[in-house]
Amino acid sequence: MQLRYAFRLYPDTGQQTALTRAFGCARVVFNDAVRAREDARKTERPFPTVGQLSRKLITEAKRTAERSWLGEVSAVVLQQSLRDAERAYRNFFASLKGARKGPRTGAPRFKSRKDKRQSIRFTANAHWSITDRGRLSLPKIGAVKVKWSRALPATPSSVTVVKDTAGRYFASFVIDTDPAADQARMPETDRTIGIDLGLTHFAVLSDGTKIDSPRFLRRAEKKLRKVQRELCSKQKGSKNREKARLKVARAHVKVADARREFHHQLSTRLISENQGIAVEDLSVAGLARTKLAKSVHDAGWASFIGMLEYKAARYGRTLVRIGRFTPTSRTCSACGAVDGPKPLYVREWTCAACGVVHDRDHNAAINVKTAAGLAVSACGAPVGPGAIPAQREETGSHGFPARAA
Repeated sequence: MQLRYAFRLYPDTGQQTALTRAFGCARVVFNDAVRAREDARKTERPFPTVGQLSRKLITEAKRTAERSWLGEVSAVVLQQSLRDAERAYRNFFASLKGARKGPRTGAPRFKSRKDKRQSIRFTANAHWSITDRGRLSLPKIGAVKVKWSRALPATPSSVTVVKDTAGRYFASFVIDTDPAADQARMPETDRTIGIDLGLTHFAVLSDGTKIDSPRFLRRAEKKLRKVQRELCSKQKGSKNREKARLKVARAHVKVADARREFHHQLSTRLISENQGIAVEDLSVAGLARTKLAKSVHDAGWASFIGMLEYKAARYGRTLVRIGRFTPTSRTCSACGAVDGPKPLYVREWTCAACGVVHDRDHNAAINVKTAAGLAVSACGAPVGPGAIPAQREETGSHGFPARAA
């Protein structure tokens, strides 16, 4: 499995200037490639290949007066920028044909120099290295100081240098992990768990554990409003406005970093303690169009489930997603009776069939675990019905179009 390990970079003034030059050259080559493709489409000519674009936009362009400054940066950076444009077009065409999973991908657009997030990539043939003093040596940039938070488990195959909206620099290394070593780090266990995600509590587990929602955005709203008002009062194009913009960006990345750290810690703990995990396949995009949109985005369910997914694959765990239309909140986990729909303010309810009083979220977590086939009885047999294949007329029901598997 390929994973990314990101570390903070601290380039000096000269190295920041060199990185800015590399970001700009990579952006120009990307835009030139998109322009060449668009010109070919409008004139109904065949699209130029990557080799033709490389020869015209890099090799020959360096010999001209208008593009001679492309020679001031590493050629690998420019080649990778062409690869990015080619990958963007492949994803676009695959999305048009329906061969690509997920939402529709639009056609590649020109990159703006006003975009505050920039990145460049160095592959192995760029001859970058990590020095004996722990610095990252990049061609035509120099040895950049790195804040190592942990050791790299293997030799990286590439490194991407990223500058985010808050003006911070990061080095993102691509590592090929060893599956046997990863699974040895987390021995097998017989525990399984069901998770009900929510807003009152971020997660309620089938064993009764309730994990409070940190609500990072809600807690930071007062400071965000203050720095946003300061930004609005500054004149456009002034240095003070740029300083105010950085304050706003830093306030937002602080919230995002805290949320990401919370997701990582919780997902790692659940993966290490449980062999099987069951979650609901929530429609986050749909929930984000309701009046609860801000709270839904603040929770970050999609990011959390994504972390559970790749960590389960890495450490040999089982992650099961149950259908979003499974009535987990209306089904009695004791007798299996299905009650009527309940508004969100109802947090406890009594089963009319057996009289058991249920906590809404805890009951839903138990039903999530049962629906995934992870619950077992005292004799070791699975509890609840097995998976039933959908009939042909059921595909795309509930008013939603069917999605490609």
